[in-house]
Amino acid sequence: MAEKQWDLKWRRSNPHELLADPAPREIRHTIISVDDHLVEPPGMFDGRLPGKLAGLAPKVVETVEGHEVWEFDGRIYFQVGLNAVVGRPREDWLVEPTRFEDMRPGCYDPNARARDMDINGIWASVNFPSQITGFCGSVFSQCNDQELGLAVTRAWNDWFFEEWYGAQPDRFVPMGITFLGDPQQAAAEIRRNADRGFTAVTLPEQPHRIGMPSIFSGWWDPVIEACVDTDTVICLHVGSTGTAELPNDAPGVPLSAILFGQQSLATCAEWLWSGYPVTYPNLKIAMSEGGIGWVAMLHDRLENIVHRSGYGRYFPGDGAIQPAEALHRNFWFCTLDDPSTLVTRDIVGVDKIMFETDYPHGDGTWPDSQQVFSDVFGALPADEVAKISHETAAALFRHPLPLADTPHATGVRRL
Repeated sequence: MAEKQWDLKWRRSNPHELLADPAPREIRHTIISVDDHLVEPPGMFDGRLPGKLAGLAPKVVETVEGHEVWEFDGRIYFQVGLNAVVGRPREDWLVEPTRFEDMRPGCYDPNARARDMDINGIWASVNFPSQITGFCGSVFSQCNDQELGLAVTRAWNDWFFEEWYGAQPDRFVPMGITFLGDPQQAAAEIRRNADRGFTAVTLPEQPHRIGMPSIFSGWWDPVIEACVDTDTVICLHVGSTGTAELPNDAPGVPLSAILFGQQSLATCAEWLWSGYPVTYPNLKIAMSEGGIGWVAMLHDRLENIVHRSGYGRYFPGDGAIQPAEALHRNFWFCTLDDPSTLVTRDIVGVDKIMFETDYPHGDGTWPDSQQVFSDVFGALPADEVAKISHETAAALFRHPLPLADTPHATGVRRL
């Protein structure tokens, strides 16, 4: 620990400068990335909470070491830029930026993000929150003061709609968070957001892992109903309820990252077996940052338990729909590349596969996402390339495509 602290102090006093802007990449495909992240900027909550709560809003403070951190509800949240390593020298990627000035502005500024998307050749992006919020708003929902937690949740959504999405509405998919401290309030916030144009909400993938009622408990019924009524897509991001459980002496970062697919498999199976896909045929669930390599395996296993083992006869809904049918009807999947598993795309469903760039994380492909996409998917039939690169995401999130005379329109099929 002492060695790590020394290293952080040394890097703060001897920071590497951000790399210069790379040249814009050639746009060969229209791309909508369904998994990126924003870093909440200082001051985003200013003036957005009721007067009696204003002094309790999350705020950025400076430590004695010169690090900028978030302070909220009596806790300190370190590493302001959770994996905000984009645009920094590769040797810096093992140490998080500790100040906003150490980050590329595209991490926290919407107009700078749009410029980075242009460099990368990305038309539109779904942006998840960072760690002061939790990938699904869990930090605010677990606040000791529930009134404050609800107010901060609403303030985050207002900031996102007005400042982030509002700055570049064609470039950002409007996805919000909701208050998870009460199911009725959670549903009300989803409906409030939908009324002003939000098309998605990020929810915890396995809520029981963060002390919340499981998705089998019935607690989530009003939330799911609100999503279905408003055609709001539920996004389940890997890590939103923690990483995989590991032995204490395991190499945490690389091992947990490798297990993202297994986490998504478990999450998808749980949501599938919750009964919600049967009760709500129009429910839409997007699995974020889990890849697609596990989907065909899950399909095969579902078919096995129905036709061989017989366990599937207990599938919620009394067999009104087979489990594998619900998997392919109600779920969408996200991939960074997964080149060795493309042979399973017919089982996964070509129209259920979407692409991500994971900006600004270490797994991300900025500024070379166009090349990565072309290398992995470019040899597929043109209609499949179009579905994976943008058509499926545009349809799912009801997001506009670029006009025909703009560079980002390359690859758009005008049907």
